[in-house]
Amino acid sequence: MGGPTAVFLALIIIGLPTVMIFLLANRFFKFRERKLEVEAMHAAEKAAQYASRSHELEERVRVLEQIVTDSGARTAAQIEALRPKAARIERAPRDTKLES
Repeated sequence: MGGPTAVFLALIIIGLPTVMIFLLANRFFKFRERKLEVEAMHAAEKAAQYASRSHELEERVRVLEQIVTDSGARTAAQIEALRPKAARIERAPRDTKLES
């Protein structure tokens, strides 16, 4: 065995597995890249949901702070305004004067 036959045999023995390993590694890294892109997209969606929920909670806290720091009469009026209309009709205004 000499010359061109040995070179051709060496290319088959060494070159073919090298090319196969390269192709498998390439596919593996493309798969990993796509997987990371999908995970990043899901993380971004979750972050947007958390930001939205955080904004809602901030608004609720502002309303509660306003209620706590407001005067009692104004607060009672706001609470009554939030009640359903049917509940307001059932509750007749009470007379605050006591009869002797």
